Amino acid sequence: MSDTSPTDPVAEAFESQRDRLHAVAHRMLGSHADAEDVVQEAWLRLSRQDADTILNLSGWLTTVVSRISLDVLRARQSRPEAPYDDRLPEFVVTLDDGLAPEDDAVLADSVGRALLVVLDSLRPSERLAFVLHDLFAVPFAEIGQILGKSTDATKMLASRARKKVQATERPTAVGREQREVVQAFLAAARHGDFEGLLRVLHPEVKLTADTPIGLVVTLGATEVAAGAKLSSAATVRGRSVFVNGLPGILSWREDGTPLTLLAFTVANGRITEITAVVDPAKLAVMELPQPV
Repeated sequence: MSDTSPTDPVAEAFESQRDRLHAVAHRMLGSHADAEDVVQEAWLRLSRQDADTILNLSGWLTTVVSRISLDVLRARQSRPEAPYDDRLPEFVVTLDDGLAPEDDAVLADSVGRALLVVLDSLRPSERLAFVLHDLFAVPFAEIGQILGKSTDATKMLASRARKKVQATERPTAVGREQREVVQAFLAAARHGDFEGLLRVLHPEVKLTADTPIGLVVTLGATEVAAGAKLSSAATVRGRSVFVNGLPGILSWREDGTPLTLLAFTVANGRITEITAVVDPAKLAVMELPQPV
């Protein structure tokens, strides 16, 4: 929520930049909530600044947001006991209408989220150089000033980041085979067919469950299959959905509140990863389709 005043010329100028600043911070940090905090901090800094001394407001704000985001990234890396990866990403969930979303916004968003995963593997300076130059066309000379590096050194940082990003495969659209594998898993879970579960689970499948007590990770087909009845119970009133472009299932309680969200990664006819959100508090704040 904005704290700016619509009658203030400086506030109006800031508001005209807000969406772009949020986009920069989100690409840097991978979290809309963190991005909003950064943008609000940028506004506070602007409100304490004599605006008449700022020759290029857009550039000034980009620099401020970038430096705050860089500080956040560096702080994350200095706290190995509480890694940023120790939580699930934000989800975009849409009903599966039976068509592959090759040209749908769902796939475009999944590509963007896949990029965020890659960006998380970059060093903070590499991430900033790549995001600002390749995604927002900020000149290397300006990025170098933010990082305290030469233009050539900044170009090298962006180049290294670009190579890592380009090495990542583009997500593929959900096809009939992936849906059939997921449905086979759900049917086997519903009927307690342990062997059927093992047939569709990759031997090294990973199940990550977001529960009220935190993330619980289960590794291996045998272990995941043994607990699959929990997934079965969650799909009695479920609907097929896309979860960040992946095939999934969303189920609701009788009163219409969300019960469980499942997302499946399928490769070569087997499920390699399952993500389950069963924490009522997390489900309550997510933007989810209504039961039909």
